[in-house]
Amino acid sequence: MNPRNLGKMLHLVGLLALLAFTLFPFYWMVSSSLKEQTDLLAAPPVWTFVPTLSHYAEIWQDDTVSKALLNSLIVAACTTTLAIALGAPAAYALARFDFRGKKDLWFWFISNRMISPIVLALPVYLMAQSAGLLDTHLVLILIYLSFCLPIVVWICTDQFRSIPPDLEQAARLDHANQWDIFWRIYLPLGLPGIAVSAIFSFIFSWNELLYALVLTRSDVQTAPVIATSYMSGYELPWGKIMATGTVIVLPVTVFALLVSRHMVRGLTMGATK
Repeated sequence: MNPRNLGKMLHLVGLLALLAFTLFPFYWMVSSSLKEQTDLLAAPPVWTFVPTLSHYAEIWQDDTVSKALLNSLIVAACTTTLAIALGAPAAYALARFDFRGKKDLWFWFISNRMISPIVLALPVYLMAQSAGLLDTHLVLILIYLSFCLPIVVWICTDQFRSIPPDLEQAARLDHANQWDIFWRIYLPLGLPGIAVSAIFSFIFSWNELLYALVLTRSDVQTAPVIATSYMSGYELPWGKIMATGTVIVLPVTVFALLVSRHMVRGLTMGATK
């Protein structure tokens, strides 16, 4: 075997090992949701078992999970829509205009992603309590927006910078105003980046646990909070927890697989010129 083929084989083995390492937690979650409680607590772990759907039947006995999924959908959809509506124009301004404080504004957007969520949990709770927004969709949308907006600005700014300025100059010769240039040129050509930022915003809003756990009580509990609510000091129903986790993760996973090609395209556009 020549060195080139050996390198390709080692590269393939490395990718397969990385894939197995990445997918194993998902396999363990799904398989655990299909095990009886005795098999879940067995030591050493049981690898071959008779699947059961009893845990899924338990979580669907009432409307708790379905209501939580609906709350997650409302919060994630509203957050994503607002993040795109506010972030795309901001990204266009950062990509095409020079103004005082531009670098500071850009750093401010990026620095929002550097803050650990646990640091802000208590201040956010106190502000939400003072404003009477606890256990509402609005408080979750606002706090998620503060974290999703930098993602949109970051990705879309790079996308808009990759669009040739000659197109904008040609549009100005045709007497197009600033809004027409943004709406008819930058938005269509920057659609891959907008789509990627929307996907990331939706996934983050769907999966977020800390703020949903701190800021909600019963009416607006999201799906990740419901998964943790099964835990108590006397019992850990791992089957129900894993079944709920599978129900939460599966739709987002399927969605991510369906749009993976667009995600790669949007992330790589603008990387080279």
